[in-house]
Amino acid sequence: MKLVLFTKFLKDKDAAGLVAVAKKHGLDGYDLCVRDGYVVSPQNAGTALPVLVKALAAEGLSVPMVTGPGDLVRPDHPSAEKILAAMRTAGVPLLKLGYVLHDPATDYWERVAETRRAFATWEKLGEKHGVRIMYHTHSCHDKSYYLGLNCAALMHLLRDFNPQYIGAYIDAGHMTVDGEPFAFGVSMVRQYLAAVALKDVACSREQNGDEGRKHLLWVPAGEGVVAWSQVFAELRRIGFTGPLSVHCEFEAKGPADFQTKMEREIAYFSSKVRRAG
Repeated sequence: MKLVLFTKFLKDKDAAGLVAVAKKHGLDGYDLCVRDGYVVSPQNAGTALPVLVKALAAEGLSVPMVTGPGDLVRPDHPSAEKILAAMRTAGVPLLKLGYVLHDPATDYWERVAETRRAFATWEKLGEKHGVRIMYHTHSCHDKSYYLGLNCAALMHLLRDFNPQYIGAYIDAGHMTVDGEPFAFGVSMVRQYLAAVALKDVACSREQNGDEGRKHLLWVPAGEGVVAWSQVFAELRRIGFTGPLSVHCEFEAKGPADFQTKMEREIAYFSSKVRRAG
């Protein structure tokens, strides 16, 4: 297993900055956010991504995955081929897509069928560029409903595609929100399992009129309700060797507070990885 850091919150870091952060915290590399405004963007990926990956590799750091723009869902997206071609050149094997929204007032299975048609094209693009296309489990919140919200629903989308080019990117925090035990979910997606997102969440009840609702607070690892010992025990049991992406998506009072919590979260997961062997 490789412990990598999602660069969503490191927008200002160039190669030297990323090397410094990784060396300070003992990271194996990065889950690189390729979006507008970042060091590597969809527009410059063809040149910038190979250069950055090479610079990090020279320091013993890897980039096993790229997280694309949030709206990178359909294979005809203007940046799809640009990013995939850059990943092929740079030798980055995994691409995370954006999310497919679903309106519960419409037919679920029609939406699944439509999404699977898109995945069929993604599969061909993955084969063309030697990249595995991943879809991430994301729980529903407010009035946003996502297809593939947990492993059970994710398999409605992935089943029967070639796992060499289509992969599952599962999220222990979001699985916990939707009440799916980690090992149970892994048993469904194991053939497709490509990466695991690491984030923690605290759940409590809040009053909503004359009834209750679940209140979620994303917190540093170890302060929420995710059973991390079970997560890492299961990953060790199945011999998982892919990337573990630390997301640092907790609330913070400012840059200094964020830095402190980020360091604590990385240290927490580093200790879990060492224990898992």
